[in-house]
Amino acid sequence: MPSEFPDFRLGSVLATSFTGTLSERQGISVERIPTPQRLVDWLEVSGLAVDSCTAAQLELAWKLRESIHAAASAAAVDDVLPQSAVRVINDFSSHGRASALLTLAGTRRWRLGATSGVEDALGVIAADAISIIAGERDGKLALCASPTCRAAFFDTSQSRTRKWCDMNTCGNRQKKARFNASQRTSAGPTQP
Repeated sequence: MPSEFPDFRLGSVLATSFTGTLSERQGISVERIPTPQRLVDWLEVSGLAVDSCTAAQLELAWKLRESIHAAASAAAVDDVLPQSAVRVINDFSSHGRASALLTLAGTRRWRLGATSGVEDALGVIAADAISIIAGERDGKLALCASPTCRAAFFDTSQSRTRKWCDMNTCGNRQKKARFNASQRTSAGPTQP
């Protein structure tokens, strides 16, 4: 994958990994799928390989991503789901033509339609979003505690008290800031 783009932040939940393709939503946003080819790359590493993507399909992907983010964020704080976001998610889910396949290893793999791969992949992502927002999976939606991130993530920890969307990025950044602040405080004023 081209190095001029930021790394993907992949998690174990497809829908929230997809919303994570736009990060730092409350700060200086980082777009991880700025081009059609970059969406193809993300879909491939997410188990939804497609041959190609058009600019129009990328626009559709962004629309779905933002709808999932809006609905998941509302669900995370027990707010009313935005009607427009629900409509978009349902439309994508109902138009996808993907089939779930069981592998010999006992895992699920997706088979996408030959003619409309991107739309089918987006349908799988929408269906995944429905399952987590509707509370069908074991876990809890939460919002990242980082004031510049605020990403919706699916907490499957035993206590369901995770604070960060990703410990290696947001969590580490916050812990480092706290450590640096404590070092400045404990060092006291410097002598001239």
